[in-house]
Amino acid sequence: MQAIGGKGVGGTALRRGHFLLLYAAMLVAAAGNTAVQSVMPAIGRAMAIPDLVVAVAYTVSAVLWVWLAPAWARAADRHGRKALTLVGIGGFVLSTLLCGLALEAGLLGWVSGLTAFALFGIARAVYGAMGSATPSATQAYLASRTRRSGRVAALSALASSFGLGTVLGPAMAPLFVLPWVGLTGPFFGFALIGIVVLVAVWRWLPDDTRPRRGRRAGHGAAMSYPSLATPPTGASIVAATAPRGGARMRWSDPRIRRWIVAGVAAGHAQAAVLTYLGFLVIDRLGLQPLGSEGPVAIVLMAGAIATLAAQWGMIPRLALAPRTLILAGAAIAAAGFVALALATDLYGLVLGFALASFGFGLTRPGFTAGASLAVPLAEQGPIAGIITAANGISYVAAPTLTMLLYLVHPDLPSWLCAAGLVVLAAWSWRRLG
Repeated sequence: MQAIGGKGVGGTALRRGHFLLLYAAMLVAAAGNTAVQSVMPAIGRAMAIPDLVVAVAYTVSAVLWVWLAPAWARAADRHGRKALTLVGIGGFVLSTLLCGLALEAGLLGWVSGLTAFALFGIARAVYGAMGSATPSATQAYLASRTRRSGRVAALSALASSFGLGTVLGPAMAPLFVLPWVGLTGPFFGFALIGIVVLVAVWRWLPDDTRPRRGRRAGHGAAMSYPSLATPPTGASIVAATAPRGGARMRWSDPRIRRWIVAGVAAGHAQAAVLTYLGFLVIDRLGLQPLGSEGPVAIVLMAGAIATLAAQWGMIPRLALAPRTLILAGAAIAAAGFVALALATDLYGLVLGFALASFGFGLTRPGFTAGASLAVPLAEQGPIAGIITAANGISYVAAPTLTMLLYLVHPDLPSWLCAAGLVVLAAWSWRRLG
């Protein structure tokens, strides 16, 4: 098998098959997470659970991910990277399986709907606590077996698994909604895929705890919670390749403060639409819970493809400045929210979410690049950590607030997000350098 980055010192360059194992570990988490997102609104409606409860239960794991991901990144530097990769995959499998069982019990009437969602929240917390070990552990494993000259390219290839997973997850979810398992099918289907990946990594990924001649230094970094909102923007790659140590950086640092404000503002709008979108599709199209997974998946896939088109297609070709990315992205995303508010059919919903996602595909790299360029090379590690945390902090309060607004009127979140993004675009024009 060929090696990533060529033949390294002492023959330690990572072989292609081993890279694919690391890639699969990242891919299954991203795909599985976005797949179950596409059926959660329908499951909540089928159990007559308030929409707000569904949103809150599903965000617990995101909060834990944001909180614990940096700790797993530090642990990956000290302990076996393969072992921590197995911890992360194992957490995904256990959590996904328990979530499916809890929700199936509620759908069958074995427990009440509120009890089922309480158990679901606990099970998802397992994923938030353990699943965040996978990105940092796989990055550290790859970095320790890749030449420094090729490390950024290798880590970028690994990070692309999150973006690919956001497309594959919604595309595969309806395939698992089978007559004998129903809406919880994606949970069991991706748990089974996770078990296959877990066994493959355990069986074929070489152990990294034994001393080995020619081993290179390498560490991992925290990565944002896997969802449609998190195709890689480079922050985790910078953190994984930057030197350790140095003074801590504050969010209030005047060099980066305006960029972080822009990123968090756009992030809250993105977290908002991901929270209410499934419910909006069901309500706007008048769908029954069972059968809604197809249209929801179509809308989610359109958004994921639009995001990747912005980040993998448009940005590399146009080389736009960070301020321009934020300004243009916020304006395009605002137009997408207006389209969502006015949509009356599936085409309108697809168009609106694709526009919004394309815009966010510009704003996130824009604020990432702007904050990174605002500090010198020696501080790239700390700023990358702040960027990653800023990408995840939107999931703390935005889902709950969004669903409260949705209960007032289904179009209210769309109009408010559109107005907020217009303000962000105007502010970016005046305040960002």
